[in-house]
Amino acid sequence: MRKNLIIYHAQIVTPMGHSARKGSAMGELMTLTDGTVEVTDGVITYVGPNRGENREGFYSDYWHYDAQGCCLLPGFVDSHTHFVFGGQRAEEFSWRLKGESYMSIMERGGGIASTVRATRALSAEELRASAAGFLEKMHRMGVTTVEGKSGYGLDRETELRQLAVMQNLNAEANRKVDIVSTFLGAHAVPVEYAGRTEAYVDFLIEEMVPLVCEHQLATCCDVFCEKGVFSVEQSRRLLLAAQKHGLQLKLHADEIVQLGGAELAAELGALSADHLLQASDQGIRAMAEAGVVATLLPLTAFALKEPYARGREMIDAGCAVALATDLNPGSCFSGSIPLTLALACIYMKLSVEEAITALTLNGAAAVGLADRIGSIEVGKQGDFALLQSADYHILPYYVGMNCVKTTIKRGVLFPVD
Repeated sequence: MRKNLIIYHAQIVTPMGHSARKGSAMGELMTLTDGTVEVTDGVITYVGPNRGENREGFYSDYWHYDAQGCCLLPGFVDSHTHFVFGGQRAEEFSWRLKGESYMSIMERGGGIASTVRATRALSAEELRASAAGFLEKMHRMGVTTVEGKSGYGLDRETELRQLAVMQNLNAEANRKVDIVSTFLGAHAVPVEYAGRTEAYVDFLIEEMVPLVCEHQLATCCDVFCEKGVFSVEQSRRLLLAAQKHGLQLKLHADEIVQLGGAELAAELGALSADHLLQASDQGIRAMAEAGVVATLLPLTAFALKEPYARGREMIDAGCAVALATDLNPGSCFSGSIPLTLALACIYMKLSVEEAITALTLNGAAAVGLADRIGSIEVGKQGDFALLQSADYHILPYYVGMNCVKTTIKRGVLFPVD
């Protein structure tokens, strides 16, 4: 497919830079009315005023796309998902509606353990078919890069199978969404290791991390650092081992109780600390100082009926904040980018500009790719989301409804409507 493209008559809106934007800088966007973007072999080679769409020497080699004044944004980066899994947990959602907590459901064999059983029972082909369906839905909402986690196997075979499925999907030549794979073997303690959490951490360190790295199945390692799951010390031990093998670090941190996960992320220089509903003031300051991206997941708080993470306070404290959906079969069975944006602006008090930065450049930084994607700049990948409107303020205003007209991946057009 041709990857040379000229988009003209576009309202270009983008953050700028090759690293995460922090604090007040998150609200600074470059805007260009009646702009042109040129993509050559999948990479942006020009951003600026309209130069005329039929320039000599380019007419036959480039697709020409008239944006008709619509808003052109960087492609969205969903930097925290669990989109490769088996089964569903709709009944558990009803239990929570009746008052049961997420942790109480886990304690009686539901939650992650339920999805582990379903995922272990599926073949790679079955997992791939389901995951591909989610990727198609993501693409239609403007997502051009997604992070996907393992963590529903909690054994050697299924963890590797989940990661191999993502690797296989990411190898497709004409893929619409790039995948950044994360090893999350420390998502829960499997039943085989009940009461032996330290032994399970040993297994992950001694067997799984080396295997994952040997087969180049992941670029990041994550851990559910939470009371009753993995302690701060256990998380530190695993993440340091992963770091020695060349994996970049991410944490599920301070989601349910204030455990110190944010502080640990800062101590280790992690790419991101995610969830953070209960993050302490000290943890927020530490992340800001260390340059750790605070990845906030408003859909999960919404689905669990929990207080939202303190997005406004984090930005005001100088943090780099990213937004992601946390698509998963339990606590958040949704990958809705429109609702994520609306909740972030309405309940986390982010401005529209900050939310755009959080879902583009800062999302890219949360997966270690801010030098390649996340903004509309020369030298970066030609990934874009074209809205149905010239006004980017439509994003949270059109609550929960998709306003993406066309998604563009490496200069290839994929119309949504």
